Amino acid sequence: MLAERTGYIIWVSDVKAARNLEKYGSVHYISRRMHYVVMYVNADRAEEIMKNIRRLSYVRKIERSYRNEIKTEYSSKVPDKTKYFGP
Repeated sequence: MLAERTGYIIWVSDVKAARNLEKYGSVHYISRRMHYVVMYVNADRAEEIMKNIRRLSYVRKIERSYRNEIKTEYSSKVPDKTKYFGP
């Protein structure tokens, strides 16, 4: 069974140093232009890991990702108007 994961966006001042974040969790993406890292960590240890990451000198800000809380199942009460209505 897969462990519950939590996503974080970490704003950094040094992109080269941000590669060291791989030891705290799974680094999904590093933006060189905008200086942020998207990473996933286990939800049960997320708070203590983020406390350790905040102490790093190159970390400016940490934001939690709300991606897993967004509703992905949709119900349409409006009829589909893309169907072909012939003459």
